[in-house]
Amino acid sequence: MTAATTPLRIAVLTVSDSRSLAEDRSGDTLAERLAAAGHTLADRQLVRDDLYAIRATVSAWIADPGIDCILTTGGTGITGRDGTPEAISPLLDKEISGFGELFRQLSYEEIGTSSLQSRALSGVANATFIFVLPGSRNACETAWNRIIVAQLDAGTRPCNLTMLMPRLKE
Repeated sequence: MTAATTPLRIAVLTVSDSRSLAEDRSGDTLAERLAAAGHTLADRQLVRDDLYAIRATVSAWIADPGIDCILTTGGTGITGRDGTPEAISPLLDKEISGFGELFRQLSYEEIGTSSLQSRALSGVANATFIFVLPGSRNACETAWNRIIVAQLDAGTRPCNLTMLMPRLKE
């Protein structure tokens, strides 16, 4: 964390039909990493992999002026009830397509061609940045350590996402 870092208020949502918060290692990892970077855990929830349950939680956070960023983990695969991208995409004002592309490139270095099964994505809705991550702890670590932490750091140059947050421009 640099001196230029502005603490953000970040919410973490785990999407799972099989885990509880007590068993949520991916959500734990994200909460630990954001705190270590100097940010605040604004809220943390776990919902079942249901389009409307996901949308209800994320929509409430998008409308909450006390939340700057949302991290979701889980439900991004291509099997079963995986539906987090379908739940989140319609809520976005703009997609940040480079995030998914970069995430899959970095994942390729770790898991090879299996990375093509990731439907990780990012975007912005009502000036709230949203990152939709796979449910594995390793994927959350890769996304946070190699992409997100720098983009949520006001000291990252030549640009970062915090430069675009209205509350931080005041």
